Amino acid sequence: MKRKVTLKQIAKELDVSISTVSKSLRDSHEISEDTRLKVQAFAKLYNYKPNNIALSLKNKKTKTIGIIIPEIVHHFFATVISGIEQVANEMGYNVIVCLSNESFDKEVINMEMLATGSTDGFIMSLSKETQQKKDFHHIQEVINQGMPVVLFDRITNDVLCDKVIIDDQMAAYEAVDYLVGLDFKEIALVTTVDYVSVGKLRTDGYINALNDHNIPVRDELIVKIEDIDHCEEPIAALLESQRPKAIFAVNELFAVTCIKQANKIGIRVPEDLSVIGFTDGIISQYSSPSITTVSQNGARMGGKAAKMLIDRLELDDENEQYTTQLIETELVLRESTPTL
Repeated sequence: MKRKVTLKQIAKELDVSISTVSKSLRDSHEISEDTRLKVQAFAKLYNYKPNNIALSLKNKKTKTIGIIIPEIVHHFFATVISGIEQVANEMGYNVIVCLSNESFDKEVINMEMLATGSTDGFIMSLSKETQQKKDFHHIQEVINQGMPVVLFDRITNDVLCDKVIIDDQMAAYEAVDYLVGLDFKEIALVTTVDYVSVGKLRTDGYINALNDHNIPVRDELIVKIEDIDHCEEPIAALLESQRPKAIFAVNELFAVTCIKQANKIGIRVPEDLSVIGFTDGIISQYSSPSITTVSQNGARMGGKAAKMLIDRLELDDENEQYTTQLIETELVLRESTPTL
């Protein structure tokens, strides 16, 4: 069976632009007959099948960026959007925001809709279901058609593109290391299921920190939550059965839920229980007590992602040397932990 090729590969083989290939395959009279026939013959020989996901051509710039995020209520994603929009607007671009609602199908639909002439490129964070399925064909198809993609926060190494991340593992390590420095030994973890990439990395950071301090990793102190909208019961069960002295929670919702459930059963924070969360959002700042947390610098992450995408759009040089930018984190100390 002959290998299948993409528009980008045909363009490279015949030393023409992606636009020329696409127009030739549509039999456009803007392209000479000789070139049209050559492209069509090559495409037929190598089994090229057009894909409707990226009909928008790079020479038809919309000056608009498509953003696809798993949810909007999360403060982190809101700050990322703010960072993207600020840089995009400064560089003459607008943004369109779509929600996948943690759904693979919704993510694909969003990408198909935005790729048919509405946007020039994408900035996105993968849905939980996409990571579970490990199916990234929709992203790869867009890239193959010449539309750049920048992944942030929840990424995959299975897709070659530009990425913006934090060192989730190290950030978690430093948070747990801080709790150990406060002389805590019974440190619980409230995390996501492993197929959520950032949850897995933060879990690894927790385990590494305990191992480095010769503290046993106890399964009964680790709670992995699949449905974040129903996290109260497993967190309450952890507090009632294990009575840990400290908790590291991998997101803001888990952290504030730990404090809420602790209050319900008479556990005082931080006198009886210290809590560190992740994402420095409004909840962490204004809850009572306020929550010590890892700041992800979402606005900076969004600004960096926008700059990377627009630079690639403006350069328009088909450069396949992709980069991963690392955004620094910091531990913001508040009332949910005692000070060293």
